[in-house]
Order: sequence, then structure tokens, then C-alpha cells
Amino acid sequence: MPSDRLSLCRGHTSMTKDAPATGRQKYTGAGGVNIRNARHPFYDFCEEALSDIRAQGRYRTFTPLARDVERFPVYEEERPLPLPPRDVVVWSTNDYLGMGAEDEVCEAAIAAIREFGTGAGGTRNIAGTHPMHARLESALAELHGKEAGLLFNSGYMSNLASLQTILTSMPGWICFSDQKNHASMIAGIKGARGATTVIYKHNDLEDLEAKLAAAPADAPKLIAFESVYSMDGDISDIPGTCALARKYDALTYLDEVHAVGLYGEQGGGVSQRDKAAADVDIIEGTLAKSFGAHGGYIVANHQIVDYLRSCASGFIFTTSLPPSIVAAALTSVRLVREQNWRREALFERVDTFRNRLRSANIPFIMTPSHIVPIPIGNAEICSRISKRLLNEFGIYATPINYPTVERGSERLRITPGPRHTDEMMGQLIDALGQLLREELPHTQEKAA
Repeated sequence: MPSDRLSLCRGHTSMTKDAPATGRQKYTGAGGVNIRNARHPFYDFCEEALSDIRAQGRYRTFTPLARDVERFPVYEEERPLPLPPRDVVVWSTNDYLGMGAEDEVCEAAIAAIREFGTGAGGTRNIAGTHPMHARLESALAELHGKEAGLLFNSGYMSNLASLQTILTSMPGWICFSDQKNHASMIAGIKGARGATTVIYKHNDLEDLEAKLAAAPADAPKLIAFESVYSMDGDISDIPGTCALARKYDALTYLDEVHAVGLYGEQGGGVSQRDKAAADVDIIEGTLAKSFGAHGGYIVANHQIVDYLRSCASGFIFTTSLPPSIVAAALTSVRLVREQNWRREALFERVDTFRNRLRSANIPFIMTPSHIVPIPIGNAEICSRISKRLLNEFGIYATPINYPTVERGSERLRITPGPRHTDEMMGQLIDALGQLLREELPHTQEKAA
């Protein structure tokens, strides 16, 4: 190395010998150009991309809302001074059963913090495995009728890490992926270098079979799909998909995140309801929606779970879930399994809400699930209606725009829950009726 120059990184920057002894060092590029104050083109790219997103009316803003555990689904919105905080009724939570506000679930988390502290303290392999982790994994495996389970730090990570690890395990994998699979599934599939991806039309078993039949018979195959698709609210044909998997010797990977807790005799999801769980090789779920806690998981037979435990980097190299979260999830899973009245209460509220929408001539998309989409069809108007609901009526309903849904299919996503009262429904329906007349007068002619 030349004595007058310290090379920091070949092809990148260097620090000259004659830089000042004190103060900021002077860095130069390979051509000797001072880059200390240079502006990287990525800054300009970000500005242009964000301007474009704003112009399309799909710029995302976050609304800080603090859940009132005693009055859920009422939240408190913190507003800029001098405005005082105010109550907001939330209609778009994924805590479908309100378990995150359940006294017994909250007390389990508090007790665990008092006994075990806040964090897990390490990865599962480095002092981060608590006995409750193993108990929760067993409880989830039992819920779905599988041999074993594995916890991840989120539903996104369980999909990404599991699919990527499986699809890079053997040469020649072909993944058949539903057209409307979640972004986390797509990320895992795309990250599997060397695997081939075949996208089939959404919930179209004829198209799936045609593509399976065209694939090499001896290639390892995996079908990745969801049970409840959370934006459209439609449900897949799990028995039919599994029948095709058997016919063409393919593994099945089923995302049940928007179904666990809500469907089936014990909340095991649509696969439990349809008596098809035994035919699914790998079921993925979440603790962060109907169970009201946090984290994701997969359940399968011992070999698959042990392989993912040993090889999935998204599991191995991250700190494990805190004991307080695991304690809350354990309690919630037990209550949801035992208390079917929670599911019955949710679907009574969903049916009541739809009937009241019909009576008010407010259009909605009829779905076989608990999700009630209100079609808007324009990103700017969808965002504006959502803002007006919040600002003028104290109601929070999430606008769903591209890329979450296709352009032209923008909608409000409503998820009625057991704690939404008739009075709350009346307030939302009156507000929607007024805003749709003002923003989209033609929609009154297209009510479901």
C-alpha cells in the first residue's frame, strides 16, 4: 500500500494523508474529486418518485391512534396543539376479535414482564428460547392438527423465510403462485434464486392444473396460496387445490393469516372448517390478527419444521419473540379455541352491517368472508373520503390503493368486529352515505 494514502475500499473512497489533523476528514473519490458535499442521485430519485405517488393520490400517511383497551374499538387520536385529543372509532383493525384488548390476555403479558422482563435477550439459539416458546409452538401445531410448529417474529417473515428456504433447498423447484398472493409470499418466492415461478390466475383451478400439467413431471413443485384474500375478501378452494397437488406430486403451502381464529370449530382457519388441514403440507399463520398479539408461525410435519428451524436465516439470525408476547399469545390461542361464541359474535356483526348497508343503498362487495370492501375506484377520492371520515366524523376506515389493489379497484376496507355496536354502525353508515353522495354520486345507483 502506498505510504501517502490509506485505501478505504477499492473502487470507492479514500482518505488523503494531508487531511487536517483535527476536524472533519476530507474524502475523495477515485478521481480525486471531493465528495464530502456531493448529492447522490438516489436523493433526486426519491423526490421524483414521491412526487409521482402524490400526484396519483396514493401517498400514504400514518394516523397516530392510541387504542383504549377498555373501550375498544374506540381509539384516541392525538392532534396538534392546541387541539385536544379526541375519540375515534376504528373500522379497519386486523385485531378481528378484539383479543388484544381482552383482560386475560393483557394480564398474561403483564405477569410475564414482571417475572421475565421485557425482551427475549437473544436468538432462539443464543439464550433466547423460553419454555413458553416451545409451549406455544406445540399449541399452534395442535390447533392445526400438525406435528410441529415454528415461531417467527412476524407473519411477513414467516412467509418470506419459509418460502425462500424451501425453494432454495433442492435444484429445479417450480413454485406455482396465486396471482393475488400477499407481498410477503412474493418476496420469499422472488428471493429463491434458481427456482422457477409460475403465476396462475387467481383462484382458478383450471389454470393451475394446466400449468401443473405443462411442468416437467420430475421437477419438485410447490403450490403457494392463501385461504382468505384480505383485500377482496374471497376464499380459495383448499380441497380442490390439494387434490391437484396430489395428482401432480406438489407440496402445498397455505397462508391462513386472515383466517386463523375466525374459521373452523376451534379457529384453525378455513382449512379446518373445510376439513382439509390434513391435506395441506405447510400452514402459515399469524398471532397478530385474530389472536391480538404479535408474531408469525408455520406448522407442518417434524421434518419440514426441523429443516426450517435449522436453515431459515430469517428465523436463525433474529432475536426471538419476547416472553410477554408469547404469554399473551398462549392465552389468546387457548381462549379462541375454547370460546366459539367469539366467532359467532363476529359474523353476526358482519351480517348485520351488510344488511344495514343494503338498507341505506350503500354499495359494497359481497364476499364469503368477514371482510366488507366499499368500492371507490379512484385513489384520490378514496383517500379523500377516508380523511373526511376521520376529520369530520371521528371514524377511521383505511383507504386501500395501488399497489395493494389494482388501479381502478380502490376501496375502503371495513372489518366489523364483535365490539362494534349498532350505534357505531349507524354513525358509519350515515357518514358513508353523505360522503358518497358528495364525492361519488353515481355510486348510489350501484348498491349491492
